Amino acid sequence: MTRISVVTGANQGLGFALAAGLAHRADPTDVVYLTGRDGGRVADAAARVDHPSVRARALDVGDGHAVAAFADDLRDRHGGVDVVFSNAAARLTPGTPWNDQIVPFVATNNLGTTRVLRALTPLLRPGGAFLVVASSFGTPHHLPPHLHGHFDTRDLDGVDAAVLAWRDAVLDGTAPALGWPDWINIPSKVGQVAAVRAVAARRRDADTAAGTLIAAVCPGLVDTDASRPWFADMSGAAPPARAAGPLLDLALGARRVEHYGELVRSGRVVRWS
Repeated sequence: MTRISVVTGANQGLGFALAAGLAHRADPTDVVYLTGRDGGRVADAAARVDHPSVRARALDVGDGHAVAAFADDLRDRHGGVDVVFSNAAARLTPGTPWNDQIVPFVATNNLGTTRVLRALTPLLRPGGAFLVVASSFGTPHHLPPHLHGHFDTRDLDGVDAAVLAWRDAVLDGTAPALGWPDWINIPSKVGQVAAVRAVAARRRDADTAAGTLIAAVCPGLVDTDASRPWFADMSGAAPPARAAGPLLDLALGARRVEHYGELVRSGRVVRWS
């Protein structure tokens, strides 16, 4: 059967490596949608992969109508989807105040993640994989104890509400007094993993019976233009192609039931609590 794959945020870095890796592991009839917000960059990225399975598609995950239209097109053309890497992420700029960056950051990294989960998990075929690229920061251990339950919800609307409450606290300057970490990537990643857990809680029995995987994944430190400004020493960072390997193996390989609904790094579960 033809395998239909989607990678968001795929015009560069890890997303590009994931799309290229899916293409290079594809059968002749498979389709890989390489997507990103800028149509020109997406087309250039698809040309760099230079593989017949790749289809360039402009997709802004910050636009709910665009995500819904893309899902409708996938349904009409293919009837479903087999592999999704939700990887789209807005960059953070050193030296710029958080309240100047957090609105587009949350709109892409968090609300974009939940939009894609809502739109594409109903299309996920039995045996498929939906992986949200997050990080090992995405557990409550990185929050103060009184905030550990903030994202404990089994509903995506609840996750969105929790994320927006934190975002608004950053905007109005109350976040430090409430105990939120100064590094805004931490609550954002916890919110992404919470979103995966919320979806997985509703689907677990049917998905595990069918060999379907929904999980968050941590690729470790990846040497990209987005990460480089934040780390003085990148000697331990993996190039995108190498970092993509374990994620592709997880998406395309044999299923392990303990991975379902969890954050996975190098094949091991990073426990939520």
